[in-house]
Amino acid sequence: QRITASKVIKRFIMNSKKTAFIVEHDFIMATYLADRVIVYDGIPGVETTAHSPQSLVPGMNTFLKQLNITFRRDPSNFRPRINKLDSIKDKEQKLAGNYFFMEDDD
Repeated sequence: QRITASKVIKRFIMNSKKTAFIVEHDFIMATYLADRVIVYDGIPGVETTAHSPQSLVPGMNTFLKQLNITFRRDPSNFRPRINKLDSIKDKEQKLAGNYFFMEDDD
């Protein structure tokens, strides 16, 4: 249902040829809808800094690096999956600076 909702929202934005600012906390919807992201850092509720908009992959790499988390795409359904901390895949991606992937890289 989330993907269906995302497709409707994205189609509406594209057809209206407008820019949309969407705040979304669901990772799947956010990565499907976004072509650019704004990454914040700091201490939540105390002091934060919003950085300039970045394209999706570099922006998600910045965000996930702050969290020390790496993502991969599940090859069967293409949904994002968190790699286990310190797993071989996690270490490989961190070493390469690739915390986030849009496609399966296998």
